[in-house]
Order: sequence, then structure tokens, then C-alpha cells
Amino acid sequence: MNEDFSPYVPQVHFELIPIKNLVSNQEYQRNLSIKHVQRTAAHFDVNQINPVKVSRRNDINYVFNGQHTIEIVSLVSGNLDTPVWCMVYENLDYVEEADIFANQLKFTKPLSPYEIFVANIEAGNDKQLIIKDLVNSYDLVIEGKPGPGNICAVSTLEKIYDHYGYHILNQTIRLIAATWEGETKSFSANMLLGVARLIYAYGSEMKEDYFKEKLSQISIREISRTAKDRRAGSLGYSEAILNVYNSRRGGHNMLSIEKLYSHKKMPAISAVQKVVEEDEEEQLSTEQLQLFRQE
Repeated sequence: MNEDFSPYVPQVHFELIPIKNLVSNQEYQRNLSIKHVQRTAAHFDVNQINPVKVSRRNDINYVFNGQHTIEIVSLVSGNLDTPVWCMVYENLDYVEEADIFANQLKFTKPLSPYEIFVANIEAGNDKQLIIKDLVNSYDLVIEGKPGPGNICAVSTLEKIYDHYGYHILNQTIRLIAATWEGETKSFSANMLLGVARLIYAYGSEMKEDYFKEKLSQISIREISRTAKDRRAGSLGYSEAILNVYNSRRGGHNMLSIEKLYSHKKMPAISAVQKVVEEDEEEQLSTEQLQLFRQE
């Protein structure tokens, strides 16, 4: 007996269709992101191109998934005659196209930052290998689950590496590891970014030995609680840590809170690991500065 697999196999075929013969920008689609197109085109990899989903109605090829793909290929090739692989549906109407577009990712599980990181390691990509070796050099590991000596905030490690550089990432990990000895929450995204910001702003002015002496007496839970009362995201952590560092230090030995914001414009860091970042150039109010000095 031959089993019928047709309910599980979409009725499609694949064709190479020139970009000039494809129609996109239908009402149910999202607006085209020129920045996304330009950014992806700058890092174009032909092996990363996915087939474009096309609905052929009245001999017109309507793209209902892949409009950014065709714009990227068009930009890179500079030729609308360039063909792209298309998964062609012959029997859809407009409503069915919109429904597929709206629900195609509904039950798709996106890759986690950790899974992407591991895949990059397997691919032998330099950045991830460098970060992994750096973390391992401190007897720490990058893991998908929290635990003593584990770092889960892999996106944050990459952001610090990209925006601040290898040396600040190295110092950040070294300082946190020496101060809190691998405590589970000491390598949260907010803590990593908070310490990296301080290192970036103050450099050699911030003494590592003194930092370890002062901050090792404060629990991660207390820093987290104080940070949330001050400011959202890693800036709150920077302020909370700086407040402890400056306590009982007099005059010229104190690190200026103003320098955390006005030293020079810090590289923009986007939201990672659900960390809410505030504008790097936002200045503290006079009341906030007074409150900080009084503590």
C-alpha cells in the first residue's frame, strides 16, 4: 500500500526568476528597511540566501516572503536581471498569501544567542573563538544555563568586544572574576556592561586592587537592588558600583560621576539579553548629582 504524504508536502516548485519579474511591497508586508538591506549587502554571503516565496496569480509573481532578499541581491549585483531561487505557489489567493505571511513564524523557535555562538565556534569564526579562549583563560565557561563560573550573557560579551575592544572585555572579565569569584549573577548582562562602561570612562584612574577590596564586600544582590533604584539597565549598575568605589574616599581620590557621562561619547550599545539601555548622552540632573555626592 502506498502511503499518501501529500497533506505534509506543500504544492510548490522551484524556479530561478529574474528580480525584474518579481513584484513585492504588498499591503500585508512590513515596510522595507533600507538600513537592513544596506547592512546585509555589506556582508553579503551567497550561501546565506534563502529561497523567496512567490505566489503566481494571473501570471504575475507576487513575493509574499523575501522582499528584503531580492533588494539585497539587487543592490549587490547591481542588475535587475539577476535571478533568485523562488518557491512558487500556483494556487493561492491574496488572502491566503497574507495569512501565510502573518503566521509563518508563529511556531518557529528562533536560535538563542548561545546557540548562535556555539555554531560560530564550530564554524571557526575568529571573534567567537577569541572570546571563548579569553573566558576560558579565567577558568570560566560560556554556557546556555546559569551556574557558578558560567557566563550566559554571550550577546553582551560580543557587544563589549565589538564596541569597546578586546582589552576592555579582558579587564571587565578579570575584574568581575577576581571580585566576586564567579558568583552566578556576577556575569549578568547588566553587570558586564556596567563594569565595562566604568573601565571605558575612567581607565587607569580606577584602581583594580581598590575596586576588588571595596566591591568584594558588597553582594551582587545589593548592587542589583541599588542599581534598579537609580537608573534602568547597565547605567544603573555603573552608578551603584561607582558609589561603593567612591565611599570614604576623599577629595581628588574620588572618581567624578560626571565623567561617566561626559568623558566622551561612548559607542552605542543596543538592547541585549532584555537589558533596557538608556541614551548614552543623557546627562544627570542636578538633583541626581547632589544625591550621588551625599551618599
